[in-house]
Amino acid sequence: MSEKIKEKIKESLMSVLPITAIILLLCFTIVPTSNDTLMLFISGAILLIIGIGVFTLGAEISMTTIGERIGAHLSSSKRILLILLIAFVFGSVITIAEPDLQVLASQIVDVPIILAVAIGVGIFLAFALVRIIFNIKLSHILAICYLGIFIMSFFVPETILPIAFDSGGVTTGPMTVPFIIAFGIGIAAVRQSKNSESDSFGLVALCSAGPILSVMILGLICNIKDISYQNIVTPIVLDSTGILSVLKEAFPIYIKEVAVALLPIIFFFVIYQIFILKISKSELLKIGVGLVYTFIGLVLFLTGANIGFLPIGNHLGIEIAQMGNVALILIGMVIGYFVVRVEPAVVILVDQINNITDGAISKKLMFTSLAIGTMFAITLAMIRIITEMNILYIVIPGYLISMILMHFAPDMFVAIAFDSGGVSVGTMASVFVLPFAIGVCTGIGHENIMTGAFGTIAMIAMMPTIVIQIVGILYKFKSKKIKSTVQTEEDGIIEFPRRLQDAKRCIDDNNC
Repeated sequence: MSEKIKEKIKESLMSVLPITAIILLLCFTIVPTSNDTLMLFISGAILLIIGIGVFTLGAEISMTTIGERIGAHLSSSKRILLILLIAFVFGSVITIAEPDLQVLASQIVDVPIILAVAIGVGIFLAFALVRIIFNIKLSHILAICYLGIFIMSFFVPETILPIAFDSGGVTTGPMTVPFIIAFGIGIAAVRQSKNSESDSFGLVALCSAGPILSVMILGLICNIKDISYQNIVTPIVLDSTGILSVLKEAFPIYIKEVAVALLPIIFFFVIYQIFILKISKSELLKIGVGLVYTFIGLVLFLTGANIGFLPIGNHLGIEIAQMGNVALILIGMVIGYFVVRVEPAVVILVDQINNITDGAISKKLMFTSLAIGTMFAITLAMIRIITEMNILYIVIPGYLISMILMHFAPDMFVAIAFDSGGVSVGTMASVFVLPFAIGVCTGIGHENIMTGAFGTIAMIAMMPTIVIQIVGILYKFKSKKIKSTVQTEEDGIIEFPRRLQDAKRCIDDNNC
């Protein structure tokens, strides 16, 4: 196990190092930065590296197994109402536990978005399961969902729009993604239909659309017009002992947050295990160890991200905004290209895609595509802030392009593209990119920070849906016969993917 932890920490080091180096380069060259902000950032980066490594290992051996087994059981059940109820409960509980949503909610004053988002995810996870059972094409469902979002957006108060679109992104973070993707694997392993691979993906996509609609409905029902954000305060650190003091204050907060997040999941899993699953003791022990790693990793990750990256993101935004529009856009592009690699949920999704497709869709291809998408997203976000453009002028054309690309991209890539849009928005988007955007708004004197900075997360969620579908189209044209693990209408599936084979064998033998 120690070797696996070392391997995961090494992977997270390679992910965090580029964005850390860029921030330090900016701080030591063109952006004057106080010692306390800089010291907190370095401390936060170290915690981030360790936290991501420990968390991803824990998620692999706990949340993934839980999701697979529950998904497999629900898929084999013929009691539709029971399926809907259990999917709704697990979807809602895990969403309330999502750290990214907690971070976003903490930056908004007096708007009960957590409950609205949780209900949205619960309903749409249940809906996603019904879609798979009745073999409804994902692209058709997504088209209907986003058409409904576009229509509603013209009636929702302007101040709630950016938050609604941002909510769809932060929902799918490090807590929900391992569970939801594994949930899809479990379903596909039982069904073994010609759409098994595509069924493994797409759940995240629908769970990202649900919160947008639910927050819009919240805005209409409550007629929310006046929203304010929480000011970002940097702790004062005079020396190394000051960092320890900040950590002593921060750790109990995030220990409590993560415990509150994990306990409901553990509780419902235990109930499910006692009455339905009956997993072997050895597998339960493995899941228990994984949950401990998940807990420790998340505490370290959230502490590092909040004390280190949130203050410096806001500071960089203020300073860079005063250097002119060209510098702002160029630096925003660089930050966008590298920041997505730090997201734990992205690492998990890329690993799952690589495993499920048996390497046909490589990690390098996914990381590069997501990096390009996020780069363009933050560029658009900076242009939007500079021009004070309404968010609808970007998201409606953007998602219309995505809808058009659906008709040309392979089904597998459509599902992966919309899943990727959700996971590209993770904790780093909430604690670094959003504060950066708030800082930019402050630096250029934006009239309304709520309509200027908020919505940046929505840009990050949107762009991968376009970029990865374009990659899928190019992939399709490059070779008429795509590798055996990627399904097209012409070729079908030649070989049941290794990841799904393993899951199916595990479930059949009741030896998971």
